[in-house]
Amino acid sequence: MFPFFEIFPWAFLYTFWLALTLCFFLFLWNLKRLAKRFGYSFSFFTQNILWFFLSTFFFSRAFYVLGKWNDMKFIKDPFQFFIMNEFNFSLFGAMFGFGLVLYMLSRLEKSSILRYIDGVVLSFLFILVIGYIGAFFGWQVYGRETALGIELTYTNAYSPVPFQVPVFPLPLVYMFMSFVIFCAMYMLSLFIHIKGYIGYIGLMLFSSMIIIFESFSGKQDILSVVSIFNLPQVFALILLIWSWYQFAQIFSSDDTHPAHIDVAS
Repeated sequence: MFPFFEIFPWAFLYTFWLALTLCFFLFLWNLKRLAKRFGYSFSFFTQNILWFFLSTFFFSRAFYVLGKWNDMKFIKDPFQFFIMNEFNFSLFGAMFGFGLVLYMLSRLEKSSILRYIDGVVLSFLFILVIGYIGAFFGWQVYGRETALGIELTYTNAYSPVPFQVPVFPLPLVYMFMSFVIFCAMYMLSLFIHIKGYIGYIGLMLFSSMIIIFESFSGKQDILSVVSIFNLPQVFALILLIWSWYQFAQIFSSDDTHPAHIDVAS
């Protein structure tokens, strides 16, 4: 794996940061591309991009520090919170930060998160593929020792992976599954035009993927050291329950009036 590339003797290009940068611009590109299909204004995101960025960054770091609290409870100044040498972030923290701003802004404009959820989730599923590629090369995600015949061996001298034996290729599995979920949801969106339908099903499938495959994770957090579960699985379960509730609400509210539903034949 290649966590960084030496462009010049004094300049390094980190694959994880490159992947995050690509994710940022591809996410915006997808939001713009899907705006007309799902009936929202792309300017809603561009005009508030600073709030989205700050909230996503802050909560992604906060959730990561919480998960690694046994190692990071000795942080002495804010600089250590925002800039750390391992460059790790929490995916669910980033999702929470983005979702919090999305909810607050949608309430301020007296609309509903239902207006944006489909485009946001499809764009999110798309960039997950790129994100997990970056996490694979940068070791932000790795598996534990298994004997399934598909394991990978981390031999790079800079690797923080604590295993000296072949381990489950978790980031590659996540990359593949994210691509499958994205393709399925994108094709479904061509035929079903019920607001929230694509978004909440996509979130339920993503949550289920995390709950299942985090069992193969080789990383530990404050929960996994005392139980068979880890924090991402707990967050995924909460997201799954919330998504299912919101999905059920679509068909039990007045929003399911025929004027709001368009199922292509």
